[in-house]
Amino acid sequence: MILSKERSPRNKTIDVSAAEGYRLLGRCVRLSRPAEMSEVLDRTIVGDTFEAMDMLPGGFADLLIADPPYNIRKDFHGVSFMTMTDDDYRAYSASWMERAARLLKPTASIYVCCDWRGSLIIGDLLARRFKVRNRISWQREKGRGARRNWKNGMEDIWFATVSDKFAFNLRDVKIRRRVVAPYKANGSPKGWEMTDSGNYRDTCPSNFWDDISIPYWSMSENTAHPAQKPEKLFAKLILASSNPGDVVFDPFLGSGTSSVAAYKLGRHYVGVERNETYCAWAERRLEMARDDKRIQGYIDGVFWERNTSAQQKAAGGARGRHDI
Repeated sequence: MILSKERSPRNKTIDVSAAEGYRLLGRCVRLSRPAEMSEVLDRTIVGDTFEAMDMLPGGFADLLIADPPYNIRKDFHGVSFMTMTDDDYRAYSASWMERAARLLKPTASIYVCCDWRGSLIIGDLLARRFKVRNRISWQREKGRGARRNWKNGMEDIWFATVSDKFAFNLRDVKIRRRVVAPYKANGSPKGWEMTDSGNYRDTCPSNFWDDISIPYWSMSENTAHPAQKPEKLFAKLILASSNPGDVVFDPFLGSGTSSVAAYKLGRHYVGVERNETYCAWAERRLEMARDDKRIQGYIDGVFWERNTSAQQKAAGGARGRHDI
């Protein structure tokens, strides 16, 4: 486990002691035989995802959110993922997709995160098995510079469905933007709303997302996971492509972002993660979510454009612009 050490009072990175980690791990499930749904619903499963998926009941998931290792060398606290050839990474990706497909309902939706290299492979594999609907480009704001290439500050999220029957709740993911030049018809607002705190318009979200930063040290959801996704990012996927009470499945759970976002938004979850430290972090975050169901940037059931609502301005002054 990652032990606590002296740090800035503003550093909110989640940390657990060894004793606390073992307690949290006691809440997780380890599968050694085919499982019933009651045994895995709203649980973190510790183990290899390829083995675990073979033991999960078929057709239980309404939404799949997958954030598999990208095809780059990455150390996950003692377990390294090594770069593969394109053919080997294709085989690896096809293998987990085949197992995950068995777990999906006919009405299920699928989101798969990847970088620009893996995107060429992931998009092709999804198109062979499912119905690809779109590709979201997420500008994550941070990225490592390169001397002989452009800085990589983008990631892709492929959106697909099992069939032509699927959920998409547009109203739940519209973005509330400030109206700079309000247009009126017959003296009344047209396409926007006048409020005491300002003029706003709810707009349809595009497939380019530039208002979500990766978690960092002053955010209460942050962990030391090297590739953690923000709750706001997954909250948009969950709200758009599932309904309250649905089941969200994540075969590469990491530090638990999909489970936490699902719980906060009234969905069930099932997640698989092989790293015990990450499982402990996920369980700690779920405990924290019982007392605090806020998702940064999502206020009163609305995704606000950055730094536009009164609450966001107050939060920005206290925590910094990118907290919201």
